[in-house]
Amino acid sequence: MASILIADDHALLRNGLKQLLVGERSISKIGEAGSGRETLEKLQAEPWDLLILDINMPDRSGIDILRQVRATHANTRILILSGFPERQYAVNVLRSGASGYLNKEMAPEELLTAVRSVLQGRRYVTPALAELLVNELDSDSDKPAHNALSEREFQIFCKLATGRAATAIADELCISVKTVSTYRSRIFEKMCFTSNADITAYALRNNLIQ
Repeated sequence: MASILIADDHALLRNGLKQLLVGERSISKIGEAGSGRETLEKLQAEPWDLLILDINMPDRSGIDILRQVRATHANTRILILSGFPERQYAVNVLRSGASGYLNKEMAPEELLTAVRSVLQGRRYVTPALAELLVNELDSDSDKPAHNALSEREFQIFCKLATGRAATAIADELCISVKTVSTYRSRIFEKMCFTSNADITAYALRNNLIQ
């Protein structure tokens, strides 16, 4: 019997997901968290088999939460549920250890299929994401530039895109300001940028931030 924690800042969506999952006989417990802090507190308090996680959390990015959960709760699988299209985030979150990525516009049956698959220890990939992953093996010409970033580079890229200062990023990630600057330089080099404004403009243009 599985336990599932739903982490999303919209109570209506959490309730809808809960109602959808409550009929699954293989699920024994369903919990809810409305913020990044509450998510991590509930994970610390008791074990969960699956975390359904929104990327766009109010107090801490889903990317940060994903990295921390993978580092500290290795037995908790993570299914990302996001309003952003697969092309924007899916490849990067799979690299970071997520077991699947679903857009919030998916059909209810698809969510149930994804949950069952992930709880059985498999990754869940939609047809759209499968095509995207196949394209990753082909020419670089159609790949989003941010797909070239490493897991940590992408994490810092997302913070820089929202205007976070290097000192704030360093504090959040428990690294030095110099290390943040090094990652920033690598991002500039890989994406041919010259300023943080370029990062923000790219993120807005590619719907990575709202």
